[in-house]
Amino acid sequence: MRCSATIGTILSVLLLASPLSAADPEIVGVIKTVNGNVSMIRDQQSGPASIGAKVRINDTLQTGPDGSVGLILRDDAVLSLGPNSKVVLDQFLFSPAEGKLGFLFKILRGTVVYLSGVITRLSPGSAKFETPVATIGIRGTRFAVKVAEDNPERRDNQ
Repeated sequence: MRCSATIGTILSVLLLASPLSAADPEIVGVIKTVNGNVSMIRDQQSGPASIGAKVRINDTLQTGPDGSVGLILRDDAVLSLGPNSKVVLDQFLFSPAEGKLGFLFKILRGTVVYLSGVITRLSPGSAKFETPVATIGIRGTRFAVKVAEDNPERRDNQ
């Protein structure tokens, strides 16, 4: 009995150590870098973002004046936020075998750099970033965008 308990413990640790779980479609990615003041808001609860934290659909990432954060998304894309940024991870579909691919991230303010992954390679145009004044469809491999300020009307509707 002692051996099976040890094996169970080892398996639990290995599963928890896995950076991303394909079995959980709510997981968008994992935080790989954090500098300065960065918070993650989930279910109206805010806390500091940390390296290795799993980011889920509907999470909000927010950086302070000295903050930046880098994520690796489930499709191997890279998303980076600069200082004074706020992004809502609104939708994320990554089931290539079922042909379900796409995402929508809302950039409320700040600077975002994106390096595309599998979603934009397999389904060009299904990756979108929404800003207070425009929606950007991603068909290339990388881009950077800066949203000058938060739009109060947009924030109140979320």
